[in-house]
Amino acid sequence: MRIFLYEFITGGGMFGSDEPVTASLLREGRAMIAALAEDFAAIEGVTAITMRDARLEEFAPLPVESHRVDRVAQHGEVFRDLAATSDWTIVIAPEISGKLLECCETVVAVGGRLLGPRASIVEVASDKHLTAEHLRKAGLTVPEGRAIEPGELPVGALPGHHVLKPRDGAGSQGLRTLYPGQPTSNIRVEVPSRLERLIEGQAVSVALLCGPAGHLALPPCRQRLSSDGTYCYRGGSLPLPPDLACRATRLAKRAIATFSGVLGYVGIDLILSDEEDGDAVIEINPRLTTSYVGLRAATDDNLAEAMWQVAEGQTPALSFRAEPLKFTADGIMN
Repeated sequence: MRIFLYEFITGGGMFGSDEPVTASLLREGRAMIAALAEDFAAIEGVTAITMRDARLEEFAPLPVESHRVDRVAQHGEVFRDLAATSDWTIVIAPEISGKLLECCETVVAVGGRLLGPRASIVEVASDKHLTAEHLRKAGLTVPEGRAIEPGELPVGALPGHHVLKPRDGAGSQGLRTLYPGQPTSNIRVEVPSRLERLIEGQAVSVALLCGPAGHLALPPCRQRLSSDGTYCYRGGSLPLPPDLACRATRLAKRAIATFSGVLGYVGIDLILSDEEDGDAVIEINPRLTTSYVGLRAATDDNLAEAMWQVAEGQTPALSFRAEPLKFTADGIMN
């Protein structure tokens, strides 16, 4: 079986782009593709394949079949060929500017098979405002908010803490906190954004392996975020206390159940409040997330193999150690 593992930043997706690659996205992308490649390479009968941006030669080689790309046209050709000739394709890409959606649509267009959510789900989940409205209409608690178009922020002084974030952001890029009474007339909004009320509480992520026989929730992870108002992701830790873990898992399963036919790895970001009725869903990541690097370190089972098995309709049994574990955004255990 051939599985094509594509990570946008390290796989050459930035060829032909004038956008700078942030160090955080590069670190997280490298950590995710390295972990996923190692796990799939360990599965008997599986040939794992990746793409490699030739400008990133300083990174150690991955233990898989790797295709080096050094220009934009070659990147597109190699991507389409590998997606068309592999049994499954896993896409890891930022939602920014529709990159994740475009990659998923290309896989399907060339006859490939996504081991991940289909394009219609990615389209909603990649837009933070559409996601919030989708979940709100389904009866879930989300931060109260509104869509904001580029231009001046036309809301006056804010009553309480708010968060302004790009609708298609990834990795907390472009996110900022606005404070009570802060004048907003001089704030310029550069891209379509969402302004939402800040919900205080514990930031938690729950990863689910999704397939036709059901969704397998992995242990919830506490998120470690920067304290400067940008909420930059610093890594995570697990396990959570049992009561909080149960609350997080219940809410994540309710959120993913609002979509039908989900496949692959999906990450749900939550806020757990003092009381369960105040818990809220913040966003849905329709792709592999950095939590994978910590979760795989907490088990002797192969999470990549479990992801594939769940997508094929199986229900693997996974066990996780109870010892505390912390990890950084670039996959370092500490």
